[in-house]
Amino acid sequence: AGLEEGQQYILQETFDHQRPDAVIQLPGDRQIIVDAKVSLTAYERHCSAENETEGKQALKEHAASLRAHVDGLSGKNYQDIEGITSLDFVLLFVPIEPAFGAALRQDPDLYDHAFRKNVILVTSTTLLATLRTVENVWRVEKQNLNAEEIARQAAALYDKFEGFLGNLEVVGKSLDKASVAHQNAVKQLKTGKGSLVTRVENFRKLGVKPKKELPASFREEIEGNPADEKDPPAPEEPEPETPDDST
Repeated sequence: AGLEEGQQYILQETFDHQRPDAVIQLPGDRQIIVDAKVSLTAYERHCSAENETEGKQALKEHAASLRAHVDGLSGKNYQDIEGITSLDFVLLFVPIEPAFGAALRQDPDLYDHAFRKNVILVTSTTLLATLRTVENVWRVEKQNLNAEEIARQAAALYDKFEGFLGNLEVVGKSLDKASVAHQNAVKQLKTGKGSLVTRVENFRKLGVKPKKELPASFREEIEGNPADEKDPPAPEEPEPETPDDST
């Protein structure tokens, strides 16, 4: 039915001195007990009877045996056993469907009697249908758990992303401040007649021969303002007038 042993069902495990044949696990820590200890001895005698009288008697014994097993199973109260949170009913598995049908024909009230005792009679077909239903319940449960996990991880990712964006904004503001501070520092270095760049460059103009030159971006500021460091040129004297030969 798609169930996994050890996870969705266990077999022949003892609980408080009781040993159910199978325990079907349900979501929410609930269980369904399955009992398969039905005696089919009388039914076998019924099938192999040599005459009708023996067959009818064996069939009565078969129905009575099944009813007695229902009464005994009801008295076990699996739901009260420590370690099991069972539903209020137990599945009584009859492995041979004709044996179940023959018992109902002999004892038409048998199914209702079992139901009143919180025992549900099942055969191979109905048990498989029940287990398929349980498997579907587990599939839905897993989908719900996955949806909850996806929602949890999405919320955590959102919070993480929000924190990252906040840090990114802080970095951007810090870079802006650093850029302004850098621009101010550069201005202090190369702006004006008395700037440090101008003074250092004057050493080269005074005859110092360094092996390297200041970066062009700094020298351009000085070269673009040559008048800052040079005396203004003297005014040109007018040329003397020459006498006119005609006079």
